[in-house]
Amino acid sequence: MDSAKGPSFFLGFFLAFLLYSNAVQANQNYKDALAKSILFFQGQRSGRLPLSQSQTLRWRSVSGLADGSQAHVNLVGGYYDAGDNVKFNFPMAYTTTMLSWSALENSKPLGPQLENVRVAIRWATDYLIKCATTTPGVLYVGVGDPNVDHKCWERPEDMDTVRTVYSVSRTRPGSDVAAETAAALAAASLVFRKVDPSYSKLLLRTAKSVFQFAAQYKGSYSDSLGSAVCPFYCSYSGYKDELLWGAAWLLRATKDVSYRKFIDSLGAHDSTDIFSWDNKLAGARVLLSRGSLVANDRSYDQYKQQAQDFMCRILPNSPYSTTQYTKGGLMFKLPDNNLQYVTSITNLLTTYAKYMKSAKSTFNCGNILVTPNTLINLARKQVDYILGDNPMKMSYMVGYGTNYPRRIHHRGSSLPSITTHRM
Repeated sequence: MDSAKGPSFFLGFFLAFLLYSNAVQANQNYKDALAKSILFFQGQRSGRLPLSQSQTLRWRSVSGLADGSQAHVNLVGGYYDAGDNVKFNFPMAYTTTMLSWSALENSKPLGPQLENVRVAIRWATDYLIKCATTTPGVLYVGVGDPNVDHKCWERPEDMDTVRTVYSVSRTRPGSDVAAETAAALAAASLVFRKVDPSYSKLLLRTAKSVFQFAAQYKGSYSDSLGSAVCPFYCSYSGYKDELLWGAAWLLRATKDVSYRKFIDSLGAHDSTDIFSWDNKLAGARVLLSRGSLVANDRSYDQYKQQAQDFMCRILPNSPYSTTQYTKGGLMFKLPDNNLQYVTSITNLLTTYAKYMKSAKSTFNCGNILVTPNTLINLARKQVDYILGDNPMKMSYMVGYGTNYPRRIHHRGSSLPSITTHRM
């Protein structure tokens, strides 16, 4: 099984660490890592690539220009997943939501990189809008047969595999992927609200419509699409977490109390110690805790408490910790593509620390006092481990440092084009 755009999840916490790098001694060059994180998205682009400075990776070219034609629609664009040639909207939308959240929380420290982040977000949202608005009552959620694609190693520019189109509808619902799409569009609407108001309104209008679809026609896209998404991106956690996540983002984007009422009616109170493309409960609670910590609205205290419960399950010295750590200090969640969980959780650590700082807040895990710096220091240790402060002295980010993986699972960068190297 492939991971969900591994390096893309690095982006959020690098942005956060730019914010805090002046407060702690930096062991790594976070600005360089941030730049390479953003550059990664250029390598994942599908469709007709721009000739401008926004496409500096010249080894990539146009691809997937007929995407959607099997269903007589235009689904050109978006991002390929991981190192493959499939477009899975579920993890793509999640990545877009996280990109937007990171940009919102760290817009000033980004400086000149902020525009590059907006470009990366818009490449995804332009595609997601197509998927949501092309056919009434239908949400397109993927292009490319993953079972066929995984048997054929070829650059996206040269691919000749079938570009099957997958969708959910009223009769074949997908509340999880639809609510995640709504979250992505709603979060992005906040990113573009001041710089492109008309685009922001389009994003928000589409987000509302997609969320209504998700909430009205309940069901898991895994049940509707079967082997087209499983075991690759099955919605193992169900769809209630995405409904919570989508409603939370729409609440932040609109201030519409109907979304708060929806959230309160969900009853999504299960404890969790994970955050990923599949399970959004922890992320939604951190986002909602902002109402208590930043806006000082006591009606959000329950979400602050749930966010703190999550942190207590992550911190290594907490009596309530359910998280393993390696001898080198790396958080260990699941054996398959563990770093995606580490980076996503680290994003929550730094974001919640920011909210705590704004409220001058602390909390306890049993007899352990937790301050914003407690969370920041743990996050920094995870980041530094990934960037080379580990027993192997190896960076897990390709291109960062001098010792990093050279043979990676990425079709587009691993072999020459068929146009220059024919068999």
